[in-house]
Amino acid sequence: MDPTGLDLPPLAAAFVFGLLGGAHCIGMCGGIMSALTFAVPPSMRSPARLTGLLLGYNLGRIISYMVAGALVAGLGTLVALTPEARLALQVLAAVMLILMALYIADWWKGLLRVEAVGRRLWKHLEPLGRRLMPVVKVPQAVALGAVWGWLPCGLVYSMLAWSLAIADPWYGAALMGAFGLGTLPALLATGLAARQLGALIRHRATRSVAALSIIAFALWQLWTLLPVSAGH
Repeated sequence: MDPTGLDLPPLAAAFVFGLLGGAHCIGMCGGIMSALTFAVPPSMRSPARLTGLLLGYNLGRIISYMVAGALVAGLGTLVALTPEARLALQVLAAVMLILMALYIADWWKGLLRVEAVGRRLWKHLEPLGRRLMPVVKVPQAVALGAVWGWLPCGLVYSMLAWSLAIADPWYGAALMGAFGLGTLPALLATGLAARQLGALIRHRATRSVAALSIIAFALWQLWTLLPVSAGH
């Protein structure tokens, strides 16, 4: 089953979703990436070490996404989802994409209320992340990334709605892994060139272009879910 409702293979669609959401990832997690990079002692900031730490952070983050995808998709196997319920989840994911785009462009901040759902869990996990600081070894970076992956994020929640519709833990994990890989280029670039990218990312035009791209992606998804479109 294609949980995205798009004419793309589901894993490819998830990857594209991650790419388009890069602006939000940078806005939300870019500061974290920059802080982690600059927290490394100057004497240890060789390109090879920084690259290894950044890959470690993101590996841990993506693993957490995959675990969440498997858990949510597993929940779908316990609940008998009707075709109508699956369609509703697909529509919900697309609507959340549009809300995310409005948030990225700073046109509307209502999505903060959705992200507040995960803050209770984050309150318990954040202290664990602090204990791993400062990070100077790759295993530390992986562990910190695994904690960081549970940071409340509407973009991740949208993707999890697709995972729930799949009702297959292995596929749910793969879908979230593909999404995580899609977000990787933006976050790696931020970590390696934090100062150079900061001004560009904060520019209103950059965020507006990213938001419009995500809205177009979401509308395309909604269009493919319409009965008229399905009939063609």
